[in-house]
Amino acid sequence: MILIVLALAVASQDTTPKPLPPDSYADAATAELVTRARAARERNERLVTAYTANVTQRLGVGIRAISRDRMLGKISLYWFTGAIGSSFWPYYARLHDVWPISPANPVRVPTGYAAFPKEIVRPPRAIAAKTYSNIQRWTEMKKGGHFAAMEQPVALAAEIQAFFRPLR
Repeated sequence: MILIVLALAVASQDTTPKPLPPDSYADAATAELVTRARAARERNERLVTAYTANVTQRLGVGIRAISRDRMLGKISLYWFTGAIGSSFWPYYARLHDVWPISPANPVRVPTGYAAFPKEIVRPPRAIAAKTYSNIQRWTEMKKGGHFAAMEQPVALAAEIQAFFRPLR
């Protein structure tokens, strides 16, 4: 009887690890790093929340294919390594300068396109062909969106392999 009560008492306790307060770390540099990491995670959580709301509003669907933790992990990887700026470059450049790829200066190398149904922008093939003059493969994918590599990794990998197979 005592063992059962003890087991129930232990099982009912919250075993989620609690973060240590910054002053309990061995040195100030570690405490500062932990504080900055927590602040970055909070910023990332706000970014994911805003992005999810934006996509849901624009497309009428939620991002169900990627868990919140996985999305935060990917964003954190870019943020902590300092690569977040370069990942935003195409969006920034498009808004602030002439895009270097255009019908006047087309891409002539063999090109493949996987059209994921929940992608934010999906150009018609006829419009894409004006800029990418050597489209070898154009595939309408069954599922996926802007983060296809995370949402549908097997389907995307198979499509990339199918594109390159005849080019060997």
